[in-house]
Amino acid sequence: MTFPEIIAQLPYGKPFLFVDTLQEISDDHIVGSYTFKKDEYFYKGHFTGRPVTPGVILTECMAQIGVVCLGIRLIDGLSAQSKIALVSSEVDFQLPVLPGETVWVHSEKEYFRFGKLKCKVKMLNENDELICRGTISGMLKK
Repeated sequence: MTFPEIIAQLPYGKPFLFVDTLQEISDDHIVGSYTFKKDEYFYKGHFTGRPVTPGVILTECMAQIGVVCLGIRLIDGLSAQSKIALVSSEVDFQLPVLPGETVWVHSEKEYFRFGKLKCKVKMLNENDELICRGTISGMLKK
């Protein structure tokens, strides 16, 4: 599958789509990016006057790129009956993400068995600094 085909199959839409591009993908890893626009809905009221991207949104971005996009590749696409669910996440945060920043998500498959995909995921900023890292698991049923 091509990068645009994978992105087109994501079961998300604006304002809850956190994937702009995919740069690399194999059966074992994926790299993608997202730019947090300055007018994202969640900045209103989150640290008023000095907005910061919420950790739950950073986790969602890592899950969309690092688990769902990789999972779509592994199951060779979604159908109308496909099911996707987050199973677990454990993420450690190091740096904030400010409005306008682009982040890069790197994910490595730990295992994919019985529809469960578990990945080690990290997010880097444009200066290649670690923003956060952790383990995210999801279920994918075609």
